[in-house]
Amino acid sequence: MKVVRLLAACAVLGLGSSAYASGSGAHWSYEGSAGPDKWASLGYPHCKGSNQSPIDIKHASMTEMDDISFSYKSTSLNAVNNGHTVQFNYDSGSTITVAGKSYSLLQFHFHSLSEHTVGGLHSSMEMHLVHKASDGTLGVVGVFLQPKTDAGHGNGHGSDSDPWETVFGALPGASGLKLSGSQSFNANDLLPHTRSYYHYSGSLTTPPCSEGVNWFVLQEPVRIDAKKLARFQSIFDSNYRPVQPLNSRHLYEKDSNGTQAGNSGGHH
Repeated sequence: MKVVRLLAACAVLGLGSSAYASGSGAHWSYEGSAGPDKWASLGYPHCKGSNQSPIDIKHASMTEMDDISFSYKSTSLNAVNNGHTVQFNYDSGSTITVAGKSYSLLQFHFHSLSEHTVGGLHSSMEMHLVHKASDGTLGVVGVFLQPKTDAGHGNGHGSDSDPWETVFGALPGASGLKLSGSQSFNANDLLPHTRSYYHYSGSLTTPPCSEGVNWFVLQEPVRIDAKKLARFQSIFDSNYRPVQPLNSRHLYEKDSNGTQAGNSGGHH
């Protein structure tokens, strides 16, 4: 059996479905006097820790690691603009399992530009799928989003109906606004075909910047219609934290022969 080198979480994080929204405490933002370089002094001391996220992905160690087993069910549409991103709260019952540990999917949300970079380069956007294990440990799957270069269907693991149209079709445009609907979709259809990934131990990328988060950043980006990306970017066009030092942490790369879902789809 393959063994994934998961670094032990250094804190049990009692965070609910709003894991990436501080919910209380001092106002923070992505620019100006409340921007990322001021978060620690605003009352979020973890933000100056030594195991922070995001990071620049480079010089990863090729390592034999377990595949991520995705077991996602469909969810109803339940989106909220929390003032920092648009967050899609997910119905209960969906999980990922890595190295025998199961994490329940709580929510997913987006950043523009991407928060993680690869060799110093940003993607257009990044989706974070936030999961929580029974012991409180968080596991976050990061997915890079890039615009399609042609009129094809891109490389999402989708069906005849476009799940991205459901997600980006109507977004709550002002802070505090919520959007719910009868349409359903499955987050599995938002993922790339190839599930090879980078792994490291990091933190929340927003205050309170709590550490002990297991990060799984998928290597293959998803290509979607640029107009759909633009819908989100018209609301949040710069809601990303700059990359943080890797320091003494290890960055691992799952070999490229990782699990594929559905038909094989490479980079376009």
